[in-house]
Amino acid sequence: MSRQVFLDTETTGLSPENGDRVIEIGCVELVNRRYSGRNLHFYLNPERKSHEDAIKVHGLTDEFLADKPRFAAVVEELLEYVQGAEIIIHNATFDLGFLDEELKRLGRQPFTRHVAGVVDSLTMAREMFPGKSNSLDALCKRLEVDNSNRSLHGALLDAGLLAEVYIRMTRGQDSLVIDAADGGGAQNGEVALVEVDLASFSPPVIEPSALELEAHAAMLAELDKASGGKSRWKVLGD
Repeated sequence: MSRQVFLDTETTGLSPENGDRVIEIGCVELVNRRYSGRNLHFYLNPERKSHEDAIKVHGLTDEFLADKPRFAAVVEELLEYVQGAEIIIHNATFDLGFLDEELKRLGRQPFTRHVAGVVDSLTMAREMFPGKSNSLDALCKRLEVDNSNRSLHGALLDAGLLAEVYIRMTRGQDSLVIDAADGGGAQNGEVALVEVDLASFSPPVIEPSALELEAHAAMLAELDKASGGKSRWKVLGD
């Protein structure tokens, strides 16, 4: 069974080293590349004020967060949920920096010690689309993922968008055939993939006609002449 968790956080600012804290965690689970419906979401009281620029991004005010649980109250549920899963994060260094600081305050091991591994989808996107913008919004547009509801950043919403983006970025890695008849996954915008043993197929062999063989020989002769008699196929044929 392949279990993946797409994770995103919102924070009070940009620097965990200077005391900024996590205020929202959103996780979306896929099992064998299908949505399980078993997601995880927390709003958290950071015990400090958020920077004004951060509030403009996520819209989570200090007043809204005042009665929410602290990280210490949800840490066990979070770590149990991610245990043994492959975690996919967009710009993983940022989120891991904050999660590790939160865990450090509680005397816990770094986040990566609790999971099977972490994949940075931003690194993947930069390799696939070099020289282009690879923000989550840009990838949604490029890969035709509907993000029309994303007026503000939200951890659970962004984790769900990232799952859609990742599915489309990695489509075809596990299979060459798309199961278009599977209506269950398609309702969530997911294209289901099925494995096919290609060894079971016997492709037909079409023999060339006499005219095609003659035309091919003439073309090879022209190429050989143009190369000064240095054609590689002649050497290999000998």
